[in-house]
Amino acid sequence: MNIEQQLKELRAELREHNHKYYVLDNATISDYEFDIKLKTLQDLEEKHPEFYDENSPTLRVGGAITKNFNTVVHAHRMYSLDNSYSLEDLRDWETRIKKLVDGDIEYVCELKYDGASISLTYENGTLLRAVTRGDGVQGDDVTANIKTIKSVPLKLNGSYPPKFDIRGEIVLPLQGFNKMNEARLANGEEAYRNPRNTASGSLKLQDSTEVAKRPLECLLYNLKGTNLGIDSQFEGLELARKMGFKVPKAAQLAKSIDAVFEFVNYWDHARHELPYETDGVVIKVNSLYQQEELGFTSKAPRWAMAYKFKAEQVSTKLNTISYQVGRTGAITPVANLEPVELAGTTVKRASLHNADQIEKLDIRINDEVYVEKGGEIIPKIIAVDLARRPLDSVKTQYITSCPICETTLVRIPGEAKHYCPNYNGCPPQIVGRIQHYISRKAMDIEGLGGETVALLVNAGLVSNYADLYTLTKTQLMPLERMAEKSAENLVTGVEASKKIPFDRVLFALGIRFVGETVAKKLAKHYKRIDALMRASKEDLEQVDEIGVKIAESVIDFFSSPDNVKIIERLQQYGVQLEISAQKLANQTNKLQGQIFVVSGVFQKVSRNELKKLIEDNGGKVASSISGKTSFVVAGDNMGPSKKEKADKLGVTLLSENDFLKLIE
Repeated sequence: MNIEQQLKELRAELREHNHKYYVLDNATISDYEFDIKLKTLQDLEEKHPEFYDENSPTLRVGGAITKNFNTVVHAHRMYSLDNSYSLEDLRDWETRIKKLVDGDIEYVCELKYDGASISLTYENGTLLRAVTRGDGVQGDDVTANIKTIKSVPLKLNGSYPPKFDIRGEIVLPLQGFNKMNEARLANGEEAYRNPRNTASGSLKLQDSTEVAKRPLECLLYNLKGTNLGIDSQFEGLELARKMGFKVPKAAQLAKSIDAVFEFVNYWDHARHELPYETDGVVIKVNSLYQQEELGFTSKAPRWAMAYKFKAEQVSTKLNTISYQVGRTGAITPVANLEPVELAGTTVKRASLHNADQIEKLDIRINDEVYVEKGGEIIPKIIAVDLARRPLDSVKTQYITSCPICETTLVRIPGEAKHYCPNYNGCPPQIVGRIQHYISRKAMDIEGLGGETVALLVNAGLVSNYADLYTLTKTQLMPLERMAEKSAENLVTGVEASKKIPFDRVLFALGIRFVGETVAKKLAKHYKRIDALMRASKEDLEQVDEIGVKIAESVIDFFSSPDNVKIIERLQQYGVQLEISAQKLANQTNKLQGQIFVVSGVFQKVSRNELKKLIEDNGGKVASSISGKTSFVVAGDNMGPSKKEKADKLGVTLLSENDFLKLIE
């Protein structure tokens, strides 16, 4: 046997043993035998570098150093999930989705593991890259670190799609976590707080050798791509197992919502016996066709719901109440607590939300309060132990002036929060607006973080986001922790932001109530900032999904001479304040005022492409048929109840070809 063949067979044999040990929990050789074979492979590879394999089992020990993690846009967006906290919430969810799809609905129940989300891309059976969730649209390339996790297959088994993504969670098993902490304490080091944060932090370590030392595992649960050869979520889990992925065995097919309840109730108790941390159950509609019919909101899939187990509660003392000022001037009261352990972290602070919440719970300084993590993430006070209240307790008086600039606070009728109206003179508002402007979903300015923004404002170099475009390397160099390279990166990042499209610039401006989705709708409708600035309240309310509050907020923003001046400066600096000519060329008003429902399977374009064509031509896509529906674009396998409802309401059905002719 020649050397190349010997290397191939030895690598394949070691991959198989890795799979049996780390994925199937069924080792067939001893650790000693495995180590001998691995050492043999290492020796052969050192002597014959011409047969290098970037996915060799010998590279599991790490060695690559990553100083800067490249940002990668996800081919398929990583959405977050809507949460439910009771079985009634799940029933309500079932009622909603049954209105949107035909036929019986099956569900897949999976445990919600508490780790760091990851997206793995495979091409021709080989791991191409691994990317963190990031903001769901883009994340960081951490491939070198992920390759050290032995339950992640570098090469796949059996047959597989030519290219696909698979999503999962990087977790740190409790046993491994405890061993790590024992070793740290023995070395006089501080113990890690909890497995989730430790797993997440591991992905961004610069030295992959250090990652390899941690007993991380990767649990996979969702395939993404085209022509996967599967029709359901459960089939996807089975295919993933056959390809060599570690797919949790707890996943179960449920024929009804009652079977879902049984799964939830069982694991609410049995989860404490698991080797990993879990904080709930994820319920997904099983049929991929029905998933496509249900689609997504702007933040989450309609076809999935997370059920969160009851949060852990602890009691502790409320020492003081402080007040934070947000970028919109909104005041948020914060409880400063006697530090207490809660769900694996030390909690020192909790949001009190607003004056009404303080009044409702009658929260006072020196009270003993009950704290839980809302969704096990954000600590909140849920009650006061009145039996332990001090006799000299004094009722909390909400502040009347800004804690920073001392301006008298205002409270808008119908709103829960108080506001500081000192828009241009209150430092936290100025810093907050610029931090929002540079954020990932807005202008995504590399080399500029929140702390640097505060430094720039405090140094008097910027007082609004337009000032960023006048910064020079010479001005930046004297700042604390600002080296020459950092200054260059900041200036380059600001310059690159001039290419960010109009809808994201509009979101970046920080107009109250104008989030990502609203910014896209306004940009698409008005095409350029000048037209939006001239729009009346009545005009704005005619735009799809723009209500009175948003319209008034937009009018208020552009009625400020200071804001108008900033917009004029942004135009002068070359920021994109209109839709590009290329994008405009692909848009028409042919379907203006018409509402479409898309149902079935299509041959020439995908369902998502079809929806985009509707929107690009001025139409609106709705999820269900009503008296307002103009047309139903009907593909193959359209549900009979949808057809029956369309016929009953007199809504015209269009074939795929009919629709494409309509927009020619």
